Amino acid sequence: MRFASLGSGSEGNALLVEARSGATTTRVLLDCGFSAKEVERRLARLGASAEALDAILITHEHSDHIGSALTLARKWSIPLYMSWGTARAVGADEADVDLQVLWGDEAVAIGDLGILPYTVPHDAREPLQYVFSNGASRLGVLTDVGTSTPHISSVLSGCDALVLECNHDLRMLAGSRYPQSLKARIGGNHGHLNNDAAAEILASLDRSRLRHLVAAHLSQQNNLPELARAAMAGVLGSEPVEVVVASQDEGFAWLSL
Repeated sequence: MRFASLGSGSEGNALLVEARSGATTTRVLLDCGFSAKEVERRLARLGASAEALDAILITHEHSDHIGSALTLARKWSIPLYMSWGTARAVGADEADVDLQVLWGDEAVAIGDLGILPYTVPHDAREPLQYVFSNGASRLGVLTDVGTSTPHISSVLSGCDALVLECNHDLRMLAGSRYPQSLKARIGGNHGHLNNDAAAEILASLDRSRLRHLVAAHLSQQNNLPELARAAMAGVLGSEPVEVVVASQDEGFAWLSL
């Protein structure tokens, strides 16, 4: 199994996950938060294409995650997976797409990938985050969440790789020019994780199998890669875990498990 990002941040998010078994390859895209043309361009950069996708999965309805998902699903006849609440929010329930409704904590299989959607607190209709598995390794994803829960820690413990939101630095957000209402939304229990909160989640996990850690969804105005890395390093110490910071423009290149 391997995974790569097309881009990560408030201007668009998409994560490509691939599993190979013998002669077969399964490719799914988690979120599709760019224009159709840009998604196809960024997929090509990774040596992939939209027409080769086996599914598009969506975390929630915000524009930097749903983007062109319906357009690409129609164009290439790609099954579209999301919660019922998200489907209603984006009109997928009435669109001409192959809609597959997901329910929290009910695993599904797509080709050689096992996928577990799980519920999280975020200001969306019915947001989900995901754990991917090929039977030997597990990739956990947690972005767009306001606060941790015991369920989140339980689901993400024991992963071999983790994509973890490090949206903002508390001091940078407090001193930013954002309106107070936006600061309250971002920092609230249904907003986004700050570096310290992400570190607390990481510290709560069983990291005995963890090999790759990606700090994701960084705010370009209210965070810095070095601050996110420092927060993760404070938990990891001397643990042999590769820490990558996902960028808005480049995402990150393929990481293999």
